[in-house]
Amino acid sequence: MNKKTTMIARGAVIAAMYAVVTIMFQPISYGPVQLRISEALTLTPCLWLEAVPGLFIGCLIANIIGGMGLWDIFLGSAATLIAGILTYFAPNRAVAATAPVAVNAIIVGWYLSFLTNMPIYFSVFYVACGEAVACYALGLPLVRFIERLESMEKK
Repeated sequence: MNKKTTMIARGAVIAAMYAVVTIMFQPISYGPVQLRISEALTLTPCLWLEAVPGLFIGCLIANIIGGMGLWDIFLGSAATLIAGILTYFAPNRAVAATAPVAVNAIIVGWYLSFLTNMPIYFSVFYVACGEAVACYALGLPLVRFIERLESMEKK
């Protein structure tokens, strides 16, 4: 299989995984207090550029199916795209994991605060906490696991 085909397939798999995991855990994936387990995948741009559009498309699909309306579809998906780009260019994994936490806390926390009539500081805090769990507790170990698998595959 050529490199371009592999990249397209990998991006599509990431998109599908993001959408399916978000929808599968719908009760905790949406709303003012959320833990989007699929956000662990936001660290995959550390490994592959094609993860960036994959994450955006997966988030877009998940937000169309079960999100909180047009704000979530457009701004939530844009936040994931921005976070993916920042993660790709991050100088190290700690900064990479911080990008989705900060971007989603600010963007998603902002619009969720007025959609749910929650004070903005609570909304930003709750989104940041959920993102931190997804990125640091799930995403960083996921990336390390993938790297180990890839290194074993090369041997």
